[in-house]
Amino acid sequence: MPTTYEPIATTTLGSAAATITFSTIPATYTDLRLVLVGLATADLNAHFRFNSDTGSNYSYTYVYGDGSTAASGILSNFTRIQPYDSVYSSTPSLITLDVFSYAGSTFKTTLMTQSNDKNGTGTVSRTVGLWRSTSAITSCSVTASTSTFATGTTATLYGIKNA
Repeated sequence: MPTTYEPIATTTLGSAAATITFSTIPATYTDLRLVLVGLATADLNAHFRFNSDTGSNYSYTYVYGDGSTAASGILSNFTRIQPYDSVYSSTPSLITLDVFSYAGSTFKTTLMTQSNDKNGTGTVSRTVGLWRSTSAITSCSVTASTSTFATGTTATLYGIKNA
């Protein structure tokens, strides 16, 4: 059976903002995908959280490369999931966050990708995350660590059926 992506909601910032939140996520899909495309008013890290949980219930493993440098690491008992690289003020970032079995009663696993075109010297990072909660995900937010997401930044949440 084919997988179907259905847009649940899209936010395009009309002015700079520190947080983009998708609330009242329906439990009618098998998986979720959040796509963020944009700039920051000053370089920042994007923090992803579910159901407003700011506790130390997140863990993630990342790999990063920029053509000359590579990095990897594991973070446990963290208050968020985030990609290794920044959202920049000078070049757009593309971040995708996939959440598997988000409405189930087991811990939630995620796969995050980030790509930045830094005017010919791009970067890429991949992050595998875990939210240690058995609650269904009903909201998802992405928050700027410092500064804000710039005007025109777009975030779209998709529901995936039959994954």
